[in-house]
Amino acid sequence: MNTFDFLLQGLAVALDPAILLYALIGVTIGTAVGVLPGIGPALTVALLLPVTYGLDPAGSLVMFAGIYYGGMYGGSTTSILLNTPGESASIVTAIEGNRMARAGRGGAALATAAIGSFVAGLLATLALAFLAPHIVKLALVFGPREYFALMVLAFVTVSAAFGDSAMKGLTSLFVGLALALIGIDGLTGQARLSYGVPQLLDGIEVTTLAVAMFAIGEALFVAANRVGADEKVHAIRGSVAMTAQDWARSWKPWLRGTAIGFPIGAMPAGGADIASFLSYGTERKLTRHPEEFGNGAIEGVAGPEAANNAAAAGTLVPLLTLGLPTTATAAIMLAGFQQFGLQPGPLLFATAPKLVWGLIASLLIANIMLLVLNLPLIRLWVKLLTIPRPWLYGGILLFATLGTIGVNPSRAELAMLMIFGVMGYLMRLHGYPIAPVVVGLILGPMAEQQLRRALAIAQGDWTTLVSTPLSAGLIGLAVLALAVPMLLRMRGRGAVLAQVAKDDD
Repeated sequence: MNTFDFLLQGLAVALDPAILLYALIGVTIGTAVGVLPGIGPALTVALLLPVTYGLDPAGSLVMFAGIYYGGMYGGSTTSILLNTPGESASIVTAIEGNRMARAGRGGAALATAAIGSFVAGLLATLALAFLAPHIVKLALVFGPREYFALMVLAFVTVSAAFGDSAMKGLTSLFVGLALALIGIDGLTGQARLSYGVPQLLDGIEVTTLAVAMFAIGEALFVAANRVGADEKVHAIRGSVAMTAQDWARSWKPWLRGTAIGFPIGAMPAGGADIASFLSYGTERKLTRHPEEFGNGAIEGVAGPEAANNAAAAGTLVPLLTLGLPTTATAAIMLAGFQQFGLQPGPLLFATAPKLVWGLIASLLIANIMLLVLNLPLIRLWVKLLTIPRPWLYGGILLFATLGTIGVNPSRAELAMLMIFGVMGYLMRLHGYPIAPVVVGLILGPMAEQQLRRALAIAQGDWTTLVSTPLSAGLIGLAVLALAVPMLLRMRGRGAVLAQVAKDDD
């Protein structure tokens, strides 16, 4: 069967009324949380992990993916109207988008962001569908050493790509790896680091850790750093529409943003924020209206918004084909797969093809849903910005606690939820990224198992880990992954900082 046949099978799954409902719920929630500053898709998916525990796996995963896509859409609204990005990938959008809103062109800025996101999401999802089977064929030849090398690449990726310091990322990773050691050793049956607590023999629940660090830690951090100043929302004047000139100036940035965002999102060291910075720098160099940059250039909204949505689809390539999470949301989605007993990777395409292709096909439908939701209902989404922050984060704390206790009602689980929540707050306070902790807990046991298998086969010879071209290549990529994100950030952010400095002058 070719990719078209698989996509048709996936569409048959995606057009099921129940799956369509899950997709609609996901994109609606995703757009809402994207609009709300400080609440990203990673936090939302983490909150919903306990709630979806007993639901249909395909529907739940489609909903999670819809939240991811919707969060990228919704983040542009606060960037443009409030100058406060709802998602880190929307930081660049605020530079030109908010100036357009101040000049009374907020409607055009929102329109180019929504349509550009649709175009990029559609093209990138099709690229995902055609690229994934080729990566799966390569990954099917993996043995224990190759899988261990792949885990090392994943560890280095999340450590280097999240946060501003690779050392802090590695520190967070080793915290997660230490937590992964707690429980029964899968090979020897011995208890490790349980300290006589029976509830720790099964190890730390990924759901509990994810909810605590992403939801509770974020709520405590926002509450502790709350600034009392009122934030002004720039009203949308006129209709949410683009003129013929806006269309002429936007369609090329949409395509360029897609071309930049998808491969960077699919790279182990990629990310939507990096893609949006690079897209903005590219549009500044190629524009025919350099005088408008810094004063509301529509290309500065169209390109980065297309780039960050294409990157969101790109991150699903390593996640689905190799089990590699390259963003915080992808890490939580990996936990979602494991919650249903599924392990993303090449075997998933063989053992659960309907689920995988149904998920990919659902993303195509979700893009259409998002376009319909965003343009006509934009004024409704703006009203979400009036929700008082204390109510919002108080509700998050309540929902996180009740959801976790509902799945595993025990005092030990509640205590771990609170302990990890405070730990998440302290890590944010000191600039340590959260995602590597969750990735370390999820992938740590798998990396340990593959390492011990590889060494057992080689009778303890450590050189076996780099004895094949594939394993040596993956280790080499891991080394590069430490340097590439820093270089990309320096290049992309350098252009943005130069523009900001120029504006200040």
